Amino acid sequence: MTKLWGIMLRCFRPLVCCVLSLAGPSFGASLAEALESAPIVTPHAKVTLVSQVDAVNSSEPFQLGLHFKLAKGWHIYWSNPGVAGEPPTLDLDLPKGAKATPIAWPVPSRAQEGPAMTYSYFDDVLLPVTVTPVSTASSFPISAKASWLICEKICVPESGSFSLNLPISKATASADAPLFKAIDERMPRPSPFVATLSVDGVLSLAGHGLSPESVHDAWFFPASWGEIDDLAQQVLSVADGRLSLALKLGQTFDPKAGLSGVVVLQDDAGHQRAFTIAAPLQAKDPADSSGAASSAASSSDIPSSDTSSSADLGPFAMLAFAFFGGLILNLMPCVFPILAMKALSLAKLSGHAERTVRIHAASYTLGVLFAFALLAGLLLALRAAGGAVGWGFQFQSPIFVTVTAWLLFVIGLNLSGVFEFNGAFTQIGDGLTRRGGHAGSFFTGLLAVLVATPCTAPFMGVAVAAAATAAPATTLLIFLFMGLGLATPYGLLAIVPQAAALLPRPGRWMLVLREALAFPMYGTAIWLVWVVAEESGANGLLVILSGALLIGFAFWLLQATRDNEGRSRALGRAGAITAGIGAFVLLANLGTVPQPFATTAKAAEDEMPYSASRLAALRAEGRSAFIDMTAAWCVTCLVNERVALSSQVVMQAFAKHKIAYLKGDWTRADPEITRFLQEHHRDGVPLYVYYPPNGQPPVVLPQILTASMILDEINRFGG
Repeated sequence: MTKLWGIMLRCFRPLVCCVLSLAGPSFGASLAEALESAPIVTPHAKVTLVSQVDAVNSSEPFQLGLHFKLAKGWHIYWSNPGVAGEPPTLDLDLPKGAKATPIAWPVPSRAQEGPAMTYSYFDDVLLPVTVTPVSTASSFPISAKASWLICEKICVPESGSFSLNLPISKATASADAPLFKAIDERMPRPSPFVATLSVDGVLSLAGHGLSPESVHDAWFFPASWGEIDDLAQQVLSVADGRLSLALKLGQTFDPKAGLSGVVVLQDDAGHQRAFTIAAPLQAKDPADSSGAASSAASSSDIPSSDTSSSADLGPFAMLAFAFFGGLILNLMPCVFPILAMKALSLAKLSGHAERTVRIHAASYTLGVLFAFALLAGLLLALRAAGGAVGWGFQFQSPIFVTVTAWLLFVIGLNLSGVFEFNGAFTQIGDGLTRRGGHAGSFFTGLLAVLVATPCTAPFMGVAVAAAATAAPATTLLIFLFMGLGLATPYGLLAIVPQAAALLPRPGRWMLVLREALAFPMYGTAIWLVWVVAEESGANGLLVILSGALLIGFAFWLLQATRDNEGRSRALGRAGAITAGIGAFVLLANLGTVPQPFATTAKAAEDEMPYSASRLAALRAEGRSAFIDMTAAWCVTCLVNERVALSSQVVMQAFAKHKIAYLKGDWTRADPEITRFLQEHHRDGVPLYVYYPPNGQPPVVLPQILTASMILDEINRFGG
């Protein structure tokens, strides 16, 4: 009877909610919201925010999910969409103290779109997150904003807002709970296998459960685009206890970071198992160890003594690579300016007490080790947060690169004699370069590591690749051994301080050397300016050079008014501080400078950005125009660019008939492009419109282009 009553209540629950809403608006609305969010319905999909439970127990985590019911042929994208596309985003607004995990991504499907491969979801998919609730008075309100790119022949960016209001009570499964159970079966699990990658791109898994009977097919999804050639065939071979999948490494593969992603194994019956893997690059040819690995994997769960001994040699080899890599790093061009500066300061110590020499050398070594420990900690933190990072990752930030360039520029000015540090500024600048005592040596070691990280010396690639996937303690140890290698030339002075007596005596030559050492500083700063230009384009270049001008002016003004008294000196300091603040205001704006990007190659010599006024002017002149509405995330757009728009015959036709090529980039929202799309009854890209000469009516071309289609329209209207 109880079971029957439960079924009846579930069937008539919507009617009950309506009745309650009529009887009491607030009560009825609250209950209705607790059942299901209002859907976002478009011609391409129905999207709702659903809950695993109908009520929340404040002590038990539960799952929410963005549920997509996609129209036939339409698809959304995985966390790595492939050559183009954008994954869905979900931003939750929860009661204070509650937390939510990022989206858990089920295994996608491989979808070939023309000459491109994408990783997508079709038909029906749930993207879950896990919520850890907190106690609230009577309910647990949830609001969410989501955005997603949905594509078929065109791509349409869509978004919506959702809300749920779950009561605080004993947790009960909702009607949507089966969705969460079904999607859980599609989630990749942590791999029980040992994964490695050979230098020629062979991904190997070793462990029990790998045999020709249990693995009929296998394929790999990379965690980020460009790690492999997505279109290349993945050739499988399986022996007892070992699986090999031959991949073609891609243009953005980083040997130091290895290969990470999801591998799917399928048996003869079609049943699939998916595992997350992180495969470091092997230090030697995998053929050298394949037999031993296969034997160890197939013989027993417990490694044999021979296998154990071989494994014990691994960490020692990695530490040796790390040490020698750091030692050779002393010879790299980007490290030379700092080491030369330190050599100058050590030369001054000739004839000093052994204890003084030992303190300076040991402090420099400590600074180097401290900096490497910080880098290891940051690497581990980013790895724990799911970031894929490698050696020199801080140089991916234009703000960090800009500050480093300014610092080296200031040091160069100081070495050139433009100004002398004194007073309060001694604590900031001179302490990094020429300040006496162990603090100066410590900070010189820090600076050496900061500018050394872009240079990957021989042996370091293997060590960093191992550190990127090793246990936290091993990662820290590898980084410290790299630091020991870098600091060894000066660390030896702490052991044998008499070696300082071999250095030449101070004299006038030091002034000449000091001024000469300014030029490597300027050279390194120029290189960093180039890095910022690559990362942030012309706007970033303007920021870093303008900031350098303001900083140079500030230090010149300080020097010019240093010997003045009273108001003149105060005005000099105020002007210098104002200029310095101006530089860092520019630095704050650098974070908002858009990164340079290109959606397609130039398809015509007469290519121009789209604007309504430009199109109107061309039409008034009687000229023909071809409008290309595109976006960097649109796979169809990129395919059309490759097979049609960039073809030689089309470019020649545009030039011959003087057809203006207007490209509208919708990668970022642009109201003018949106209006153009709406005028042609489109809600997404690509859109191709040909305007014939002499004011003839425009022609909308198909979303899938070929060169012959474009040429046919040009010839039909006579260009």
